[in-house]
Amino acid sequence: MAVPAVSAKQESGWLPRLNAGYHKPALAVYLFIVVAHWAEHVAQAIQVYVLGWPLPEALGVLGIPFPWLVTSEWMHYGYALLMLVGLLMLRRGFTGRARTWWNISLAIQVWHHLEHLILLVQALAGTNLLGRPAPVSLIQLLVPRMELHLFYNALVFAPMVVAMLMHRKPRPAERAGMRCDCALAA
Repeated sequence: MAVPAVSAKQESGWLPRLNAGYHKPALAVYLFIVVAHWAEHVAQAIQVYVLGWPLPEALGVLGIPFPWLVTSEWMHYGYALLMLVGLLMLRRGFTGRARTWWNISLAIQVWHHLEHLILLVQALAGTNLLGRPAPVSLIQLLVPRMELHLFYNALVFAPMVVAMLMHRKPRPAERAGMRCDCALAA
């Protein structure tokens, strides 16, 4: 399907172009980044629950050669921010039901980002919530960090995948509003 013609005013700027002619490749890059991060969380869970490694030694895949990645609040915050920015930037390309599911993912990521911001602020300030020995997020007061962030990433990922699938197979009215060529042939 060709990208629908739009006026020069609608196409000016990189963000409208990203959500039109470049939406499909941008979604592919974004999905690759999300799946790679998700794989890190899954690898760490496998190291703990299947291989029986102690949590301090379960560093995921990249954490084994680069252990500072796992302990860097900046790295975790940066990824949470990247996820949030990606969800915001690519949102305009979605229509109808797909936009609704993308918005659900975005809303969950806003909270996930806030939790990482709380962790980063504690690390930078050198003071942790409730006198804990390490930075702790709000929900982490109830659920261990590894499991919580595995859950958060799943919670953001699931509606994002639903949105992408619906975006590929839009209803006729949704297809009419699309400015990208992401939809499968009708």
